[in-house]
Amino acid sequence: MSKSVGICTDMDDARQWDHRAGCEVRTVLERVADRWTLLTLSYLAERSHRFGELRRKIDGVSQRMLTVTLRQLERDGLVLRTVHPTVPPRVDYELTPLGANLHETVQVLSAWSDRHEAEIAAARAAYDARAGAA
Repeated sequence: MSKSVGICTDMDDARQWDHRAGCEVRTVLERVADRWTLLTLSYLAERSHRFGELRRKIDGVSQRMLTVTLRQLERDGLVLRTVHPTVPPRVDYELTPLGANLHETVQVLSAWSDRHEAEIAAARAAYDARAGAA
């Protein structure tokens, strides 16, 4: 069983992804599940945006949180940051092909969630009723 830094090469038991040394799956999943990441990916899937545009579109995000989110996405190779040599400087953010692929994947999960919303609500209500009766 060989290991590369930050890469999960031992796929004998895929259920153990969060315990394998050097495995980044947990970090990636936590990042993807983050509210600001999902909203940022969604807007960048439409087209490239400047920082101020994203901040206005993403309701409730602070300048600091958007900066942190964009830096993390850039570090992970999901977002490309382009600085244009103008005065004042103009910076655009856009999805990389990897980021676009992640957005497509998230859209599939979102569609599944939409299709099964009523079933999930019914299961929750049934669980709450049983828990309240106990």
